[in-house]
Amino acid sequence: MRYIIITYIMWNIITFIIMGIDKHKAQKNKWRISESTLLITAFLMGGIGSFTGSQFFRHKTQKTKFRVLLPLAILFNLFFIYIIINKSVLNFILN
Repeated sequence: MRYIIITYIMWNIITFIIMGIDKHKAQKNKWRISESTLLITAFLMGGIGSFTGSQFFRHKTQKTKFRVLLPLAILFNLFFIYIIINKSVLNFILN
């Protein structure tokens, strides 16, 4: 369980950084990270990092898609964590 928590935290740090990189590239008119990649990383347990990065770097905050889907990704991530924790607790009780 400890490794799962460490991985989760590290992944959210990475998704935070990805938002910063894309903002920097947008300001420099360079090749960008696709919106679908940004959203996929959020839904793959990086919702908190992506949302926080979006707010911190003021990136994609005006796009309706991101204003709706990033908070939804956080809820999805929390629901998934809830399922994992409950399954772990249930397995511990039953064994």
